[in-house]
Amino acid sequence: MPRARSDATVTLAGIARIAGVGRAAVSNWRRRHDGFPAPVGGSDASPQFPLGEVERWLQEQGKIRSAGGPALLWPQIEALGDRDAAGTVIAAVGARLAGADARRDLGVSPSREQRQLVGRAADLAAREGSKETFERLLSRWLQTHVRQIATTPEPLADLMVQIADVAGSPHPRTVLDPACGTGTLLRAAARQWGDANAVRLRGQDRDPVLAAIAAARLLLAGAVSADQAGTSVTAADTLLEDAHTGLEADVVLSNPPSNERDWGHAELATDPRWAFGQPPRTEPELAWVQHAVSALAPGGTAVLLLPPGVATRRAGRRIRAALLRSGTLRAVVALPPGVAPPYGLGLHLWVLCNPAEPPADTELLVVDAKDRTLPTTSGRPEIDWPGLHDQVLRALASKGASVRGANSLPVIDLLDEQVDLTPARYVPATAEALGSDLRAGWKRLGAMLDELSGLRAALAAVEPGPADGPAAETGTTTLAELERANAVELRAGQAVDEDQLRRGDRPRTGVPVLLVADLLLTGTPGQWMAAKAVSAGSRAGAVTTARPGDIVVSGAARSFDAWVVTDESVVLGPQLYAVGIESAVLEPWFLAGCMRAPANKRQAGTHASTSSRVDVRRLRVPRLGLAEQRSYGETFRKIHAFERLLRDLGAEGTELLQSISDLLAAGRAVPTR
Repeated sequence: MPRARSDATVTLAGIARIAGVGRAAVSNWRRRHDGFPAPVGGSDASPQFPLGEVERWLQEQGKIRSAGGPALLWPQIEALGDRDAAGTVIAAVGARLAGADARRDLGVSPSREQRQLVGRAADLAAREGSKETFERLLSRWLQTHVRQIATTPEPLADLMVQIADVAGSPHPRTVLDPACGTGTLLRAAARQWGDANAVRLRGQDRDPVLAAIAAARLLLAGAVSADQAGTSVTAADTLLEDAHTGLEADVVLSNPPSNERDWGHAELATDPRWAFGQPPRTEPELAWVQHAVSALAPGGTAVLLLPPGVATRRAGRRIRAALLRSGTLRAVVALPPGVAPPYGLGLHLWVLCNPAEPPADTELLVVDAKDRTLPTTSGRPEIDWPGLHDQVLRALASKGASVRGANSLPVIDLLDEQVDLTPARYVPATAEALGSDLRAGWKRLGAMLDELSGLRAALAAVEPGPADGPAAETGTTTLAELERANAVELRAGQAVDEDQLRRGDRPRTGVPVLLVADLLLTGTPGQWMAAKAVSAGSRAGAVTTARPGDIVVSGAARSFDAWVVTDESVVLGPQLYAVGIESAVLEPWFLAGCMRAPANKRQAGTHASTSSRVDVRRLRVPRLGLAEQRSYGETFRKIHAFERLLRDLGAEGTELLQSISDLLAAGRAVPTR
């Protein structure tokens, strides 16, 4: 079992992660157990405890759920207190396990303390396996910094590689990723072409730690061998300091950063890569597009993952037109929301080439695959990856012929004032497709009605109980009393600096911002903040974030509500509150359901004549045991699902009726008799 270094410290939140409990539980242990380790630093609000003593105490008390392995090693790495320091350790672990040298092969120089952790990881890998240990540590690091580091999911990386293979580069010698991140696309390229062709992999990323991790992953995956001397990953800003000038790559694969303003617009005003026009400051993605094309060998292919706004924004229309006229842009594929961060957007794949000779006639293939999802009840769509791969690859192979959702059209038809390349605008709705859509819509509606019927039966069984039931015996408590008992942690939302707020397409590293106005208008966040700004604001106490498992409460009477955060973290504005709970004492759905009861709103409201508010600390909750809470909580969860289904049912029914009305009005449907 790896032991913590003697000088490592950990916060209450860190102890909670080690033990797999909530922070409130750790606070209770500290208060109730005399032998709990004393703090050795930090502040009253955020004390630091010696990690070694904490581990020993947790083991003696039987409070560590996973003995040994990465569960104990990770806190020691995390205790370094810095994203880059922890990332350097993980990169060095990969190099060590691959038999490489971190300084020579990755360009990183771990400190003595970091080398000790690398040694502990190597000892652990000897028992649990090299790749397994490395990937588990890397996964934990990425989860910890999910808002700062965006990765390309493996199925999407495989699709991008296969697109390049079908579109014209079946036997590439060199593959380049100019914004490689942790190297997922390069690893996919190695799987596709490496064994047979000894393809050379070139990567670059401006983040030295990500570049080192990418190189370590390639080493550990066996993607780098003696006959691949050209394989390398460089740490530098690609747009400002291209490490591969003059390279002629057969394939360029990239998931570049988006929505950046400080990308070097002024410094690169006369850059020779801008063969299709200088990218506007607000169009950094078109800079990446042109960089990718400039790095291609004649006949080479590039596949880039881009936000949908790149296909439509007015500022980029001249560059889009030039890409079309030259025959460089060959296809645009609209993907379903959920394939990659930001998961709420339907991203696009652009397929580009460097024509060996000017094409006689140019056409653009458009593929609308945004409906390649499977029905779920979780709220987040599940991607139909096999269907998505099949549709896109068949469309590329046949140039859109007889493939649903695909069309190949002359470039001249696109060169209008807008040069809008959104696939949905140009994919004809055939009678077969419309019929299939209608059948699928009715099937979804039927599934919703069946689920609604099941929930209706469950909720209809709820009947008034005796006046002397469990709640009458135990009484009620308030959120304020629970807070004083450390059973909950109440965090008030705060005004967000207007300079930090962003609108429009949310990038992978953007954090949604929820305001009371959003609840009144759409019910969903309408703005976002950069992850770095959120992290800095959280450290300064100027930003309030609700995390998955927390409860969000609206204190404004007009939008009063409470719900459990189940998906991604969200920044909260004024009159919104995040409630963190102690899971060993409280069940989240029970607490949220009780708090949002109409009677609570009436008794806790201020009832002001102009702007009524709800004092959330006065919200009352029955005193029930955890088993009873779970029973109540399950019913509250069903109420939440029932409400969501009613909303979704209305939207699905409206869409179906509009489709039928359009068909009938166009004379393309047979009316009922």
